[in-house]
Amino acid sequence: MAETGNGDARDPNMTEEKVGRAQRKIRSRRKILDAAKVVFFRDGFMAANLDEVAENASVAKGTLYRYFESKADLYVAVLADNGDGFTQRLEEAVAGGERGLEKLERLSQFYYDYWVRHPEYFQIFWAIDNQSVIGELPPEVIAEVSKLWEQNLSILSKVVERAMEEGDLVDCDPWEVAQILWTTANALIQADSIRPRRELRRLPLEQVFRHAIRYLLRGLAAPGSKLFG
Repeated sequence: MAETGNGDARDPNMTEEKVGRAQRKIRSRRKILDAAKVVFFRDGFMAANLDEVAENASVAKGTLYRYFESKADLYVAVLADNGDGFTQRLEEAVAGGERGLEKLERLSQFYYDYWVRHPEYFQIFWAIDNQSVIGELPPEVIAEVSKLWEQNLSILSKVVERAMEEGDLVDCDPWEVAQILWTTANALIQADSIRPRRELRRLPLEQVFRHAIRYLLRGLAAPGSKLFG
């Protein structure tokens, strides 16, 4: 009984020490991810300098490599960190009991608001589209991006399917429609960073974005759908 009592007396101190170490590790990893996001966004994958990442995170380069084995591993972590947060918010945006069509409208508004407010996330997440500029990405990076895309497209595809089952959209391939909506939305947001395209657009981006999604959905609207209103 005495040994058990002594053990119980030591356990809280040992646990507190372990918790402290774990918290320090979490903070260090967070600092590295935040610093890496800035450098990757500015320089791209190929030109990004991990020495600068370590310096900006206020950690030794050796410490950086204790958390991430390579530049590709760090890049994947940045993508996953941003992507998982986005996916969670995407799911929250379509939660509730509204009809599928209303969810699609709310989803498109969320998508626009999120990426306009976080342009640096958008650029990092969609870096795979710019490999001709930043250099060919490692296979593990491409695999991570593909996984994140598929998760988000699956959410959108299910909402399209629900709108179709409720009679607001004609019979279609939900996955194909999700791809078209997704690609259109991304193209509009990406084009906003190019001055000549902004000038040719003439109208505010948000207005054009809403019109584009609505035009696409109107083409799929079933007779009697409120999209004809």
